Amino acid sequence: MKIYLIGFMGCGKSVLGKRLASKLNMEFYDLDLKIEEKYKMTVPSIFSRFDEKVFRKIESEMLQNFSSSDGDFVMSCGGGTPCFNDNMTIINSSGVSVYIKLNAKTLTDRLLKSKTNRPLIKNIPPDQLLPRISELLEKREVFYNQAKIVIDGINLKPEDILVKLSET
Repeated sequence: MKIYLIGFMGCGKSVLGKRLASKLNMEFYDLDLKIEEKYKMTVPSIFSRFDEKVFRKIESEMLQNFSSSDGDFVMSCGGGTPCFNDNMTIINSSGVSVYIKLNAKTLTDRLLKSKTNRPLIKNIPPDQLLPRISELLEKREVFYNQAKIVIDGINLKPEDILVKLSET
């Protein structure tokens, strides 16, 4: 089984993905980290050196390679992964997608505390972050809501995802 965790940046995909993979005794992959390993550049570097379009092409190719591979895994996808290049179709046709849903205010609070460099919000002043996240989230939820499982991200534990997986 391939399990893809999707959702907005800061929703907890990577942390939950590692824990879920451990409980299922499966491989864990963070799509952004796999891109960084392959291209020997950070995601923010790819964004600044090239542009988002180049990054999205690389991301789609990497996703396609994983989705067509043998073996089971849990993958944390980048926040924008499902929203470009028909990636949501690839995700849903090759495995189980889990949308970790959080509201814009909670995401903003988390991102303000985060130490991670996030290219899409790096130049946004803190007082303008909530409107920007609200706008991006609204656009992306069209894709996120195509997930096979939608689960509330507040106080979410791997066991909660396991229960939902057993119900599908």
